[in-house]
Formats: sequence, C-alpha cells, structure tokens
Amino acid sequence: MSPQPVPHHPDFSAFLKTFARIGLLSFGGPAAQIAVMHRELVEDRRWFSEDGFLSALSFCMMLPGPEAMQLATYAGWRLRGVPGGVIAGLFFTTPGALVMLALAALYAHFGHLPASEALFAGIKATVVLVVIQALFRLGKKALGTRSRWVLAALSFALISFFATPFPLIVLGAGLYGALTAKASAQTTNAPKATHLPRTLALWGALWAAPLIGLWLAGQERLLAIALFFSKLAVVTFGGAYAVLAYMSQEAVQNHGWLTPEAMLDGLGLAETTPGPLILVTEFVGYMAATPLGVFGGILGALVTLWVTFIPCFLWIFAGAPYIDWIATRPRLDAALKAVTAAVVGVIASLSWWFALHVLFTRVSSQSLGPLRLTLPDLNSLSLEALALVTLAAILLFVFKRGLMVTLALMALAGLALGAVEIGTGEIGTM
Repeated sequence: MSPQPVPHHPDFSAFLKTFARIGLLSFGGPAAQIAVMHRELVEDRRWFSEDGFLSALSFCMMLPGPEAMQLATYAGWRLRGVPGGVIAGLFFTTPGALVMLALAALYAHFGHLPASEALFAGIKATVVLVVIQALFRLGKKALGTRSRWVLAALSFALISFFATPFPLIVLGAGLYGALTAKASAQTTNAPKATHLPRTLALWGALWAAPLIGLWLAGQERLLAIALFFSKLAVVTFGGAYAVLAYMSQEAVQNHGWLTPEAMLDGLGLAETTPGPLILVTEFVGYMAATPLGVFGGILGALVTLWVTFIPCFLWIFAGAPYIDWIATRPRLDAALKAVTAAVVGVIASLSWWFALHVLFTRVSSQSLGPLRLTLPDLNSLSLEALALVTLAAILLFVFKRGLMVTLALMALAGLALGAVEIGTGEIGTM
C-alpha cells in the first residue's frame, strides 16, 4: 500500500473558519466530535481521504490523552504544519474550556444549574443523531472485510459487556493485524527523526514550566493538582471514558477535592459543552482549588488545562510524521487497520452509552459474573428527550437543515422546554 497523498492545503482563512467551526460544534464526547471532523474534513471539504482520516484516527486512539483533540491537532499539522496543529488544537479546546470555566465558577458558588442543562438538552438530542450517522459512514469504509466486522463486534462486546481496558483491545487488534498480514517488499525508509530532540525539548519544557513555577512559589495545593493531572495525561489510554473511574476515585476518595455528587455534576456539564469530554478535568481542577478563593479556582482550572493538553501536542508533533511511513510497512499497516476496526466498535459503544444517557434519566450497571450490562430503567424514558431527538431528526433528515442551524434551533427548543418545566416545577427530570 502506498502512502496517503498529502491533502490539499487550504488557504489560511478557510483553515481558520473550518477549525473554528469544528471547535464550536464539538459537543457530545469523542464519538460525536470525530463525526463532526469527518463531516467537515472528509465529506464537505475533501481535505482528507477516508483512508487518511481513518489511519490518523487509529494512530490517535493508540496515544494517551483525548483522541478527538489529538485528531484535530494532527489534521491541523498535516494541513498547515506545526502552527496549524497548534491552532487546530486550541480552536478545538478553547470554546469548551471557556464555557466550562464559567460553569465551574457558577457551580462552585451557586450550585446546580438547571437552566444550562435545559439549554444543552436540545444540543445533545441532535448529537445522538450525528453520532449514529457518522458511525455508519465510518464503519462502511473501515469494515471492508469479514474479519474487520468481527474485530469491531468483539471490540464492542469486550468494552461494553466485560469492561475490558481499551489498551488491551488495541493491543490485541494490533497483534492480530500484524500476525495475519501478507508480507511484501518494503522499500520505503523511516523518516529521519531529526525533529524529535527539538520537539521533545520544547514541549517537555512547556509541560514542566508551571510545575517548576508552582514549586518555587510554594503553592503546594496547586502543585499537587498539577502533578496529579500530569500523571493522568500519561495514563489516559482510551480517552476520557477510560480514565473517569480512576480520576473520580483519586479526586473524591483519596484527595477529597470534591464530593461524589459534584463529580457527577461535573461530568454532566462536560458532556453538554463543546470540546473534549476530558474537560471534566478542568472542573475538578477548579473545585480542588476553591479553598484558595475564586482566583485560586481559576488558577487551578488553568493549570489543569495546561498539563492535560500540552502533552497532547507533544505526542502528535513527535509521532505524526510516521503515519505515512506506517502505511508502507505491511505488518504495521495491517495492525493499524485492525486497530481501526476495533475503534469502530469502541465508537459504537460510546454512541450506545451516550444515547442511553440522553434518552433515559436512570441507567444502571449490572454484573453477572464477568458480564457487565449497562441497562436503562425503561420507566425512566424521558419523553422530553425523545421529543427533542424526533424534532432534530425531522430538521436534519426531512427538512435537510444544516448542522449549525439545527443545533441553534434545538438549543432554543431545549431552553423553551426547560422554561416550561421550571414553571411547572419539573426541572431535573430531563
């Protein structure tokens, strides 16, 4: 297989507008964000081929950290070099980070925010449909053989029903692909790694800078927050969902930075804002630093953001030049394609999880030996959420409204429905 062709380099204005749009539309967690990027970069603008997009996605899924943010960074790097990667990564995270900072501050000082939940209820209803649509499109391309269908199904079952760690799924799929690959001539040499020392030094120094500064300033609490989330940035294989349990246990039980109820509220807020779901770490960082006052909370959030996302730039800029080379190595390429098939299964699992939590107010996990089932309480079906999903489907598929228009109309619909529920004293049931 030959390397992926270098995508068309858009002019800077189009580049900025596109990644600003992606950042503003990146609601609903990694599955929805990948769907938005696929729609913008592959379907609408054709800046990437299907194979190029899927290869990059598989590569990012094997890295620690939020895969959707890293995919956006890689896309920016491929189109406009390192400056483009920085811009794309910032555009992807900044809108959600600003919203989350405001929500965290409001939550810390005023408690639960029913109005914000109502505002984003319509957006989440739209995201459910966008995710399902994108899942079918990605699966159609990535699952071209029976073995890849089997890999995707196994991946879905392992992560959904047996709580198998994502790194094990990736490792197993990669090994299967490599061992079953057909050997062929290999003539392409690996790219020179002259960029590595400079990349590691620059981004490693940026990563360490706040840690050193807080240590010198004697800010023990902020330093503890920075060290904790720096460690988290290294072990978060499989994205935000894979690390939520560990983060919750450490932040709630071991550090006592926030209550279990606040942790769940923070996750809910992160799911209703644009940007990667890992922005829940910003909420935790703010709450952990609230004993230092409002300004301390802001510093805690900013430090958390820095040590969470700077490593993402490091991983991408260090490893991205090797993606095309991998495509010329039969065993590595087969391993990557097998991982892509497994990733489709993971996205299907995330889509199922997200749809359940949008449509039902009570979802529980039940264990039957090694089997773990996530099941909704059928009596908790939210008729309001179902109505919003139906309305979003009509706008998208019947009236063919654009995604931006649909999201805006659905946000207003959710807010209007929430206002009615506030007036009748039923808020919180959505």
